[in-house]
Amino acid sequence: MSNATLPGDPPGGRRAIAVWCIGVSVYFVAVIFRTSLGVAGLDAADRFHVNASALSTFSILQLLVYAGMQIPVGLLVDRLGTKKVLGMGAVLFTAGQLGFALSPSYGTALASRALLGCGDAMTFISVLRLGSRWFPARRGPMVAQLAGLVGMAGNLVSTLVLARLLHSVGWTAAFAGSSVAGAVSFVLVLLFLKDHPEGHEPEPFPHRGSAYVRRQIAASWQEPGTRLGLWVHFTTQFPAMVFLLLWGLPFLVEAQGLSRATAGELLTLVVLSNMMVGLVYGQIVARHHAARLPLALGTAAATAFIWAATLLYPAERAPMWLLVVLCTVLGACGPASMIGFDFARPANPPERQGTASGITNMGGFVASMTTLFAIGVLLDATDDNFAAAFSVVFVLQAVGLSQILRLRRRAARRERERLVASRVETVHVPA
Repeated sequence: MSNATLPGDPPGGRRAIAVWCIGVSVYFVAVIFRTSLGVAGLDAADRFHVNASALSTFSILQLLVYAGMQIPVGLLVDRLGTKKVLGMGAVLFTAGQLGFALSPSYGTALASRALLGCGDAMTFISVLRLGSRWFPARRGPMVAQLAGLVGMAGNLVSTLVLARLLHSVGWTAAFAGSSVAGAVSFVLVLLFLKDHPEGHEPEPFPHRGSAYVRRQIAASWQEPGTRLGLWVHFTTQFPAMVFLLLWGLPFLVEAQGLSRATAGELLTLVVLSNMMVGLVYGQIVARHHAARLPLALGTAAATAFIWAATLLYPAERAPMWLLVVLCTVLGACGPASMIGFDFARPANPPERQGTASGITNMGGFVASMTTLFAIGVLLDATDDNFAAAFSVVFVLQAVGLSQILRLRRRAARRERERLVASRVETVHVPA
């Protein structure tokens, strides 16, 4: 594939990097807030006096709101632009984090996590849209992977910094203090963010109420690339998301007998692996477009294999080397899920990018929400049998893989047709 800049592509450059960094900083803070419960799950159970099912409801509700908001947020980004949506997101997730810090009861804590999920839902799609508006199309895969890498850096901060704050200054001070970062991110958006570079304003597109909404959703869904992107995201993201968001720490501490410090180091390994693999996957996909599906399928297969080896290990507890391999492989799930957007992006024109990204982004979070709930229920039903509870991972992976295999040829054919059509149009553009 040629690396020539496409007609109408934004120029990129230092200004683009500066603006994009402001946008991605909001996503960075949102991920810190989103994953903060992953290091506080056992503390939350003690604070609110709840069992495993009730504890999982925190993350399930947060992800339910997040997933349910994806298409509305995509439509908002297409209609209002990145700055307004990111600003609203920063206000909402900051209020949610502060509310969680001050919650006196389980019910108010649930409401706070829902508010946080609503704000969090507005960040990633906005950052993807910002990247497509400020950087050339050929940079899309790398920019998307870098955004995911920054998100994992937020997860790393949550694992290393927030966990220590929680146990040194206490629940309220740790969560309330972290909410200051959300307020700072909102100010940065308000003062410095721009939706697009000068001279690259999007073409006006008519917005006519419900008819516009239906047209955007239907047109995006009709593209096989959008649906394939959703199922790639569904299949690859959730094993690591579930592990980091809630159940990794209890699994390592209660089922594997590790100390909290050692378990925290393994969770950190997942994040570090994610960051390293993300850079590699971004480079590979940017240079070799055909590598998208093999990378996604290979990651899903490796994840299933290593989970099976861990859960079925003949001894009572898996050895440390196997847990290290498990956490390293789980680190590839996030970068693999980002490949879903590389199927949806070329399948849709610029005015549908937000909506298509929203549909794609629903996949992994629906899978994560389903798995979080199922694990909580199975843990209560089996007297904390983690092997039985985590077996639900294989069911969700099987569903996702069947859909990927069903859609892959149709999406590839449609992408070739669009590529040929764009080349024909480029040839007829006057010099």
